[in-house]
Amino acid sequence: MGNAKTAAEILLDTLAARGADRAFCVPGESYIALLDALHAHPSVDLVTCRHEGGAGFMAVADAKLTGRPGIVLVSRGPGACNAAIALHTAEQDAVPLILLIGQVEKRDLRRRAFQEIDYAAMFGGIAKWVGEATHPDEVPELAARAWNMATQGVPGPVVLSLPEDVLAAPCAVPALPPTRLAPAAPPAGTAAELAGLLRRAERPILLAGHGLDVPGGRAALLAFAEAWQLPVAVSFRRQDLFPNDHPLYAGDLGLRNPDAQRDAFAEADLVLALGTRLTDITTQGYSWPAPGQRLVHVCADPRFLGWLFPAELAIAADAPAVLAALASGPAAAPPGRDAWNRRLRQLQEADSRATAETFPDGLPFLRVARLVGACAPADAIVTLDAGTFAAPFYRKLQWRPPQRLLAPISGAMGFGVPAAVAAALRHPERAVICVVGDGGALMTGNELAVGMARRLPIKLLLSDNGSYASIRIHQERQHPNRVSGTDLANPDLGTWCSAFGAPLLRVDTEADLPALETALRAPGPLVAVIRTSLRAVLPSGAAQPLLEAAPG
Repeated sequence: MGNAKTAAEILLDTLAARGADRAFCVPGESYIALLDALHAHPSVDLVTCRHEGGAGFMAVADAKLTGRPGIVLVSRGPGACNAAIALHTAEQDAVPLILLIGQVEKRDLRRRAFQEIDYAAMFGGIAKWVGEATHPDEVPELAARAWNMATQGVPGPVVLSLPEDVLAAPCAVPALPPTRLAPAAPPAGTAAELAGLLRRAERPILLAGHGLDVPGGRAALLAFAEAWQLPVAVSFRRQDLFPNDHPLYAGDLGLRNPDAQRDAFAEADLVLALGTRLTDITTQGYSWPAPGQRLVHVCADPRFLGWLFPAELAIAADAPAVLAALASGPAAAPPGRDAWNRRLRQLQEADSRATAETFPDGLPFLRVARLVGACAPADAIVTLDAGTFAAPFYRKLQWRPPQRLLAPISGAMGFGVPAAVAAALRHPERAVICVVGDGGALMTGNELAVGMARRLPIKLLLSDNGSYASIRIHQERQHPNRVSGTDLANPDLGTWCSAFGAPLLRVDTEADLPALETALRAPGPLVAVIRTSLRAVLPSGAAQPLLEAAPG
């Protein structure tokens, strides 16, 4: 047994055999054996981060880009608590994530030892599965199960608790080889029934969700929509699934859709919800599809079928497999469908048009968003944090695959900078543009240090308006002119950003936008601090925000 691999080494071998090639961590003594195993591992890159929340967001973004589980390593207690936000984001975003937690020694389990937490109790309502090793020989099986649970059905987060003495002990069981899983396809009769419904529908809508955010999913969706002449709407914050400039793009289901668009969607005589769980924002507060509208719901996990929206046809299958099953059949459409498609497209185009006024307290961020849309290369990756500055990126720009828009569907602040670091690590050949507000930047902006240490050419655009503006908007609507808890006392953000070593550009007025365009098109990293108008996003009639000017 002297030459036997440790459980930590077998754990890494099991994950690497399934395609894991990167892990994100904040180091901790409770998994020191796993850090030692990573020291000499030939194929797993260890990215050392500054906060477990940032490490978790990096893993979520990496999983969005690869389709494989993001791997996060954290220590027990405080480390696991800090990483909880990544679990919630992975669950809301339907992203595979494996959180590996170094746990107290086996003898101390459930004895309230230093930094001990029962992770099944803590994460049971968020994670798809929580496992805990009590013997080194269990580790290969648990690692394989973690991978399968994270990826099967609707992807999501899993947790594996690993006592430090178990990790360090010899493991007599070898790494388990990966299992190739065939996609779940619809029964032949079901596919034929769906084809018949599509051929007869005069006013259909294809609602595309997370199930198409897989390799080949975007191309299959485009080919299917064109063959069947189906208008495509995308679920919440998934604008990069379908080319937004295509005549069949009908828009997104998101926050505050225009009334005219909602009214038109309510007239659909068939809704094909493809690869989506039909969550609250996508369904406009569980109001669409409306009672009486015919619904076909396709989701890989049957748990999400038929429990809230009764479907005429509910199919537990992978979305690309459903598209493949219908690809060979004739796709004739009723004569009236062309007019329906044009109507939905015109409504989407009307929603995308917007103009920006001039405001005395800074730039309306719509102008910056338009500039990013004009400068972003055809394969750019844009990462967004949560905040009002992000709003124009969802409906006022035209996203086209292979461009990627990485935004937290969970609405979590702090996602943008870590996601940009992960994206630039995964695709160093592609332009990565990160857009973040002054609130989110000071949550996880410290991860820019990781990006600079790795010499990643990230373009960071920081919107500085001195406010938690999204909350301020709600505050002004519900309690006008009673500002409480939403003003920010910012440092000199330009000085702060410069400390990381990236070139700094200050954008204070309209006259600075040409310099920003030049910097966005140039190679190498960039940090642009943009004085952004708060008045531009406040409800009409709200009081002018009090912004203190910097000395001099």
